[in-house]
Amino acid sequence: MLNAIWLWIQRSYLRLIDPVADWLVAKGVSPNAITLFGTGCSVVGGVIYATGHITTAGLWLGITALFDVVDGMVARRAGKSTTFGAFFDSTLDRVADGAVMGGLAVFYASSPRHHSVTMVVVCVMAILGAFLTSYTRARAEALGVDAKVGMLQRPERVTLLAAPQGLFGLALDGWVLLAIVWLLAVTSWVTVWQRISYVAKVTAAMDQAEPGAVALKPMDTTVAEVTAHDPGARA
Repeated sequence: MLNAIWLWIQRSYLRLIDPVADWLVAKGVSPNAITLFGTGCSVVGGVIYATGHITTAGLWLGITALFDVVDGMVARRAGKSTTFGAFFDSTLDRVADGAVMGGLAVFYASSPRHHSVTMVVVCVMAILGAFLTSYTRARAEALGVDAKVGMLQRPERVTLLAAPQGLFGLALDGWVLLAIVWLLAVTSWVTVWQRISYVAKVTAAMDQAEPGAVALKPMDTTVAEVTAHDPGARA
């Protein structure tokens, strides 16, 4: 049921930003430029979080999240999908994730009212979890395994970092935000564990099928996490 609702939300959102993608294609805007601009918007969102303007940051990220999707749409429609574009997009996604969660860590470290060393640690754990979610899939792909599994992938992370804060800000004396950060941290590590478990099972079967013949592909020959600018394939 939840998956059906989430799929409906995704499809509705894609239909909503269709005209934006068409306009950018008509103007000849580079998908990589869109990716770079979208990352800059996420960094700005992280700064806004750090200053304690939680509602503003949530709304900002909710609005500018379209650049996280529209770059792939533009790349496909304009016939500009490239291997480097996929690499560039995936790399800057990590910058965006780190900037937003880093901003929340600064908020909890510096806020007179909501200061919490525990929450700073939770934010750091959420950052590590998000990075490992990406890395485990990329490393699995280097072994020839598609590890797009787990309960929390990047679209869900972006949604949780934007929508609840945009709607509730520091409601209930900040407990809504605290719960979201904890949820992001815990589910990211659960996702990492799910991917490790999945890859362990698949590679064990591969080893049994071809003993001693596991081919290890160099990481630099694998398109990590995504096909060229494909938002639907992100970790």
